[in-house]
Amino acid sequence: MKLRRMRAFVRKEMLEIARDPITIGVALLMPMVMLFLFGYALTFDVENAPLVIVDHDKSVASRALSHQFLNSGYFRLDSAPESEAVAEHAVMTGKVRAFLYIPRDFGRRLASGRSAPVEFVVDGTYASTAAVVSAYGRAILYAFPSGRLDMPIQPEVRVWYNPQLRSRDFIVPGLFAVILMAFPPLLTALAVAREKELGTIMQIYASPLTKVEFIIGKLLPYGLIAFVEMAVVFAAAFLWFDIPMHGSMLLLILLGVVYVLCTVAVGLLVSIIVRTQLAAMLVALIMTLMPSFLFSGLIYPVATMPPFFQAYSAKIPTMYFVNISRGIVMRGAGLDELWYEVVVLIAYTLIVLAAGILLFRKRIG
Repeated sequence: MKLRRMRAFVRKEMLEIARDPITIGVALLMPMVMLFLFGYALTFDVENAPLVIVDHDKSVASRALSHQFLNSGYFRLDSAPESEAVAEHAVMTGKVRAFLYIPRDFGRRLASGRSAPVEFVVDGTYASTAAVVSAYGRAILYAFPSGRLDMPIQPEVRVWYNPQLRSRDFIVPGLFAVILMAFPPLLTALAVAREKELGTIMQIYASPLTKVEFIIGKLLPYGLIAFVEMAVVFAAAFLWFDIPMHGSMLLLILLGVVYVLCTVAVGLLVSIIVRTQLAAMLVALIMTLMPSFLFSGLIYPVATMPPFFQAYSAKIPTMYFVNISRGIVMRGAGLDELWYEVVVLIAYTLIVLAAGILLFRKRIG
């Protein structure tokens, strides 16, 4: 009897969702829009950064250094003035990102085995871009023959997991967590709130449906929609953005199911707490999208945040799935490395569901 009631209630929810094309459109279209917008817009890669070169030496060595900058693909020549003041003015006005100053006697000092200092000035207005441009410039200068080649230590730097340092390979796996925390809770938050506004919640109160059956009956249909969203987002990421997959796709999907159940449960809890659809939408956005974007580690590592915000981030499930998705996609991590994040997500889901059942009981009491 309980199974029959549950099946009938789930069927009712699915029919209501199917009759609402706006819900289906938001559920499938908006995550794709968000993925493409942030997938292309959020990038720390620097290509063809405008560069001013002031070469006072005019030697074979100075020209070789200039060509090494321009042939790297990271910089393009904006101008080559004779005056440092002109170069400084170009940086100050934001026309260029950096300038390279090569002093006189650069080539002669190199030929004689002495150190030959050069100056590389970067515009630090945009700190993230400045860090990348500065790193590119240092790498080119360190690779160029200089009077320091007689150093006893010759460092060899290797980058694991993302050797090309492509921002997209780092951003898109993190977006999985943010997108799936943004839209499934938003849709689910409208579920009970809609029942309250339309007055159909009274039919639920009068029915023999138990609290647990009601919560699960609301959870399953929206969980299915969230699973479809996840599949669409994953497919777009790996087929369109060509994100390399170093781990198990099956493991990513299974843990993604755990995460979407968690996000749907969060939205369901919101819908139980508030009374109107507008309030449910606003609360869901404040509780999910904003914290997920800022404090999940999507852009900056959580470890670099102040202690208070690190503690706050630890209470957001998005941070744990960011670690899971990047761990599987970029590093090929397995359950041995990700068990803690999985346990936290499962516990978070159970706690949120228990809170929803408890609060819903108070409402109908």
